[in-house]
Amino acid sequence: MSKQWLFGSSVDQDLPVYPDCLAAPASAMTLLLLVLFLAPLSVLAQEAEDVPAGEQAMAELSALQEAETTRVIGSLPSLPGLFKRALQHDSELSRQRFELAATEQELPMARSQLMPQVSASASYLWQDSTNLRTELDSDLPPEVQDVRPGEIDETFWQLQLSQPLFSLERWRGMQRAESQVSAAELDLALVERNLALQVGEGYVNAYLASRKLGLLEAQQEALSLQSRQAQRAYDLGVGDRINLLEAQSRFDQAIADAVQAENELDDALSELERLTGELPDFGGHQLGDVSASDLEANWGDEQHWLEQIGNNLDVRRAAAERVIAESDTRVRRGGYYPELNFNLSYSDRQSDDEQRESEDYRASVELSVPLYRGGYTRASVRQGELRAQSSQEAVDHQRNLAAQEVRQRLRSLNGSVRRMGALQQAIESSELFVQAAERGEQLGLRDLVDVLDARASLYDQRIQYVDTLGRYVIDRLGLHSAVGALGTEDLEQVMKVLSSITPSHS
Repeated sequence: MSKQWLFGSSVDQDLPVYPDCLAAPASAMTLLLLVLFLAPLSVLAQEAEDVPAGEQAMAELSALQEAETTRVIGSLPSLPGLFKRALQHDSELSRQRFELAATEQELPMARSQLMPQVSASASYLWQDSTNLRTELDSDLPPEVQDVRPGEIDETFWQLQLSQPLFSLERWRGMQRAESQVSAAELDLALVERNLALQVGEGYVNAYLASRKLGLLEAQQEALSLQSRQAQRAYDLGVGDRINLLEAQSRFDQAIADAVQAENELDDALSELERLTGELPDFGGHQLGDVSASDLEANWGDEQHWLEQIGNNLDVRRAAAERVIAESDTRVRRGGYYPELNFNLSYSDRQSDDEQRESEDYRASVELSVPLYRGGYTRASVRQGELRAQSSQEAVDHQRNLAAQEVRQRLRSLNGSVRRMGALQQAIESSELFVQAAERGEQLGLRDLVDVLDARASLYDQRIQYVDTLGRYVIDRLGLHSAVGALGTEDLEQVMKVLSSITPSHS
C-alpha cells in the first residue's frame, strides 16, 4: 500500500476516488447513502494503519523499556577485593618477591667482605723416601750421622683469621648493594602497579562488555517484537514487505552483535580469572541512568601534573639504575687504592719425623698496593662511567615518556568528559525521538523503518556512552599511575563511577 505525504497527513492511494459531484449534496438520501458507504472504508484504512503498532505492541515495547531500568541485578564485585586476591594469586608478582628476597642477600654478602675471614684447614701425609738423610753412610760412625726415617705419617692443621683494615673497594661495595636492593624494591612496586592497572582495566572491560551485552539483548527483544508486528501486518495484507525485511534484518544483526559482545565479556572475565584466580559475577547486564554518572570534570592545570612525574615508578626505577651504575663506577675506582689486612694464624704439625714437627703462632699486617694490571682497572672504570651516562639518558627518556603519558591522559579525560556530556544530551533527544517515531507510526505519519532507525540510534548512543565511560576510568587510573599516585582509593573511585550508572536492587 503506497502513501503520499501531504503536510503531515497521509492519503491512501488504494482507496477509490469519487467524483467531485458527490461532495455537493444532491439530496438528503444521497448524503446518507454516501456517509454509510464511506464510513467502513475509513475505518478499514485506520485499522490498517494501526496494525503494525497496535496497543498491545506498544504495551510490550513500554514493558521492555521499563525492564531496562527496573530489572534486579546483583551488586558489582569489589575491585579492591579483586586486587587483593590478585596480590596473593599472581605468579609474576610471586616471582618478583623471590627476586627481591634474593637481591636483599647482596647486603650481607657485601658486609661479609668487611668482616673477619676465619678459615681452618687440615691435612694428612704419608711419605716413603730414600735419600742421603734416610740411609747410613758406611764411611762414618752411626753416632755422628743424623739419619731421618724414610717412611713417615704426618698430620697438619691450621686456623687462620684475616681482618680487612682498609679496602675502599669493599666499603663502596656496601653502597652498591644498598642501591641494588632499592632497585629491586622498585621492581616489585612496578609489578604491583602493573597488576593493579591490569586488574582495573580487566574489571572495566568486563563491566563495559556486560552493559553492552545488556543493551544489545534489550535491543534484540525490541526488534523481535517489532519483527513480529511487521509479520502480522504483512500476513493481514496491510503491511509492507520492505518493512518486514528491514525489521528481520536488524533483528538478525542484533543477534550477531550480541554474540560478539558475549564473547568479549567471556574474554574479559577470563583475564580477570587469570589475574585473581576467581571468576567474578557482574550480575545483571542492565545500564542505569547515564545522567547519574559521577564524573570529575576539572582536572586542573597540566603543569601541576607534570611537576609530579618524578614520582613515576618507571622514572624512579631508571634513577635507581643510574645510582647502581654510579656506585659500581666508584667500586671500580677503588681498584686504584691499596688494601691493608691484619692476619692471625695458628698451625700444628705432628710427624714421625721429629724435625718436621712444629706449632706456630703468627700475627702480621699486610699491605697490598696495585701497581700494574695491564690496563684492566682503567678500562673497568671507563666502562662504569659510560654505563652511568647511559643510565642518565634512560632517566631522561622515562621522564619524557611519563610527561607524554600525562598530557595524553589529560587530553583524553577532558575529551571524554565533553563527549559524555554531549552523548547524554543526544540520548535524551533520541529517547524523545523514539517516542515521537512510535507515536507517528500509530498515527500513520511514520513507518516502521523510522522507528527502527530511531531505536537503533538510541542504542548506539548508549553503547558509545559506555565505551567512552570505560576510556574515562582507564585514563583516570593511567593518569594517577603516570604521576606515581595510584592507590586503593583510585580503585574505589572506579567502582563509584561505574556504580553510579548501575541499577540498584529494586
